[in-house]
Amino acid sequence: MLVFRSIPERATTSTILTIGNFDGVHRGHQALLERLTAHARKLALPAAVLTFEPHPREFFAPVQAPARLTSLREKLNLLESSGIDHVYVCRFDARLAALSAETFIERILVRGLSTRHLMIGDDFRFGNGRGGDFALLQSAGSAHRFVVEAMPTLDWEGERVSSSAVRDALEEGDIEHAARLLGRPYCIAGRVVQGEKVGRQLGFPTANVQLKRKRLPLAGVFAVTVSGIPGSTQAWPGAASLGVRPTLGADLEPVLEVHLLDFERSIYGAHVIVNFMHRLRDEAKYNNLDALKAQIALDVEATRKYFSNSQNG
Repeated sequence: MLVFRSIPERATTSTILTIGNFDGVHRGHQALLERLTAHARKLALPAAVLTFEPHPREFFAPVQAPARLTSLREKLNLLESSGIDHVYVCRFDARLAALSAETFIERILVRGLSTRHLMIGDDFRFGNGRGGDFALLQSAGSAHRFVVEAMPTLDWEGERVSSSAVRDALEEGDIEHAARLLGRPYCIAGRVVQGEKVGRQLGFPTANVQLKRKRLPLAGVFAVTVSGIPGSTQAWPGAASLGVRPTLGADLEPVLEVHLLDFERSIYGAHVIVNFMHRLRDEAKYNNLDALKAQIALDVEATRKYFSNSQNG
């Protein structure tokens, strides 16, 4: 998959294109991408995604913008696994926000990407003041000879699938529901970095996974699996804490710490994926480290029980 950080002045090949933020790459996104790639293969043209960085809502209202489900790197990996050939990461700034819908079509869709077929969500709006809609795209498609196809919102088991629905499930602690909407367990990827080694002092060493997000869609203690561990072909079970560690101080930055069950090797520097399988409890503040250690022991035992039941059930 090729990733482009800007739109070409003039395209060298036509594209089968979709546009969106694709936060989470959930089942609805997957259905659209499957249709997109199938059509692209039939026409022997690249399947392309145009996405924005930062998310437009982060640009217009950074404080009110929702927590991201996926980082840009995670999103690109998911798009690649969906068979996408080209991704255009368009910087969303004041200049782009000021483009009229007509200019967006002419400069980006027609000249820059030579769109042959455009697939969009049925609620897609674009251009200055969100002035562009499906009807305008259809009109432009007739004028510039590209087809516009709307993808209806996917219903999964009677529920509308959306990034907001996934986010709500995570915030409510319903990890299993989020996984049903995503079509896979919710995960966070990152590099294992040096921590303060508090877990080791308590007898439960942890892998500290680097977080680059300003906000997170979930917090608490979880049963997880970790994939990408060097020398291991399996996803390793563990107990993870995601939060601000209130027992250790106030106003701390969120951290993701994973205690891998029956695992003793150092994996500093490895880029791993933490898959959230089940929520055990809320994050809590304890009076001292002994109380925290006792609770971690209970969490580890609960994690073992969860995976034992999963294997037997």
